[in-house]
Amino acid sequence: MAKKPIIPAVWQIPQDFRDRLGEQAGRQRAMFADGHLLLILHAPPDPDEDERKGRFFWRQPDGTWSSDGDIKSLRKHLAEYETLLDSFEEQDERASTAKEYFAILYVLAPIHRAARNLHQALQQARELVPDDKDIINMRDEAYQIERMSELLYADAKNSLDFIIAQRTEDQAETSHQMAVSSHRLNVLAAFFFPLATLSAIFGVNLFHGWEQDNFDPHTKAPFWVMIGIGLIIGFLLKSFITNETPMKPNAKK
Repeated sequence: MAKKPIIPAVWQIPQDFRDRLGEQAGRQRAMFADGHLLLILHAPPDPDEDERKGRFFWRQPDGTWSSDGDIKSLRKHLAEYETLLDSFEEQDERASTAKEYFAILYVLAPIHRAARNLHQALQQARELVPDDKDIINMRDEAYQIERMSELLYADAKNSLDFIIAQRTEDQAETSHQMAVSSHRLNVLAAFFFPLATLSAIFGVNLFHGWEQDNFDPHTKAPFWVMIGIGLIIGFLLKSFITNETPMKPNAKK
C-alpha cells in the first residue's frame, strides 16, 4: 500500500521538491525552484519524540502562501513557539528547586534546538527570496524566538548549577565540621587514655562510704561532688566539641 505523500498532492509545486523529499520531513530548511519557495519546518517538539512533525509552507511566485498540517499560516506557526516560551518563562520564575529547573531544561532543550533551526531555515528563505518583506519580518521574529529560548535555557541551567554548587558547598562545610569534631574527640581520647589505662591496671577506686551497708550518711558528699564535677566537665566538653571553628577550609583572609 502506497504511503500518503508528506506534501499535499493538490499542490502544483515543481517536481524537484517532491524528488528531494523522502518519507519524512527531515531537517528544517528552505527549497527554491522556478520561483517557488518551500519551507520545511517542525512543530514544537516534545522531549520524548523520536520523529519530528513536519509542517510545509509553500510560497508561489506571485507571493501567495499555502500551508499544510495543523497550522494555517506561517505567522501562527511562529506564534505557537512564542506562546510556548512564555509559559516556560513563567515556570522559570516560579521554580526554586533542582527538580523544577531540571524539568524545565528537559522540555526546553528540544524546543531550543528547533527554534535555532527555525531561524536558520527562515534566514535561508530570506536569501532565496530577498525582496519579500514578510519573510524578512518573520526571519527577525524567528531570531527573537531563538534568542528567547537561548536565554531561558541559560537561565534555568545557571540556576540549576547554582543550587548544585550551593548544596555541594553546604555538604563540604558539614564534612569539615564533622572532621573537626572527630579530631577533637580523638585528642581527648588520646589525652585520657593513659590515665584510664593506668587506673584500670592498678585498680584505682574512690572510697565514698558505700562499700559497706552501715556507712555514715555524711560520706555521701564525695560521691555527689564527683557527679557534679563530672556533669560540669561533660557540659564543657560538649560545648567545646560542638562549637564551630572560626576558620573554614580554604578560607581567604
